[in-house]
Amino acid sequence: MRTGRATEAPTRLSSDQLVASAVDLGALLADVVKGGSSLGFLAPLDRASAADWWRGLAPAVADGRLAVWAARDGERVTGTISIWFVDKPNGRHRAEILKLMVHSSARGRGLARTLLATAEQAAADAGVTLMILDTETGSPAESLYRSGGWTAAGVIPDYATDPAGVLHPTTLFFKKVAGSGTPRPDPVLRQRGAQ
Repeated sequence: MRTGRATEAPTRLSSDQLVASAVDLGALLADVVKGGSSLGFLAPLDRASAADWWRGLAPAVADGRLAVWAARDGERVTGTISIWFVDKPNGRHRAEILKLMVHSSARGRGLARTLLATAEQAAADAGVTLMILDTETGSPAESLYRSGGWTAAGVIPDYATDPAGVLHPTTLFFKKVAGSGTPRPDPVLRQRGAQ
């Protein structure tokens, strides 16, 4: 059921905010898995387990390897997207889009496109020039990425199962973004310097 209200702009979460939002993010994850999206989980996924999964990401957010955004409609999380920043010295120009999700009640309003644009801009601002992702071949997400300027690099058969346990192929995508050209600093050295 749609509320009719506009979803607020996505907000990047600190590790503390991620933990505080874990129950709401877990509800979103459970909804998306229940709807059949292949996100690495099997159905049924209970909200408590989903919330625990989100809490487990807090250390990666704290040390800068992972960035997570949440979009809300009032108090309810309606969408999220994450970026995994590569921490290898030869790959700091690269990042991966992870877990783009929109609640079933918030679809069809452009939220997925807004989340994707937010992540792309943040990655570019962080010095990333190449982004990658994978998605189930033939899924609505594949159409989103193609229309958003992402290039299909290939298809891997039987890559992952959907929530019902059925194997599906995945399509790998990449996109060049206009990063700052300055490679991101080593997150371990950055964290040591802050201590």
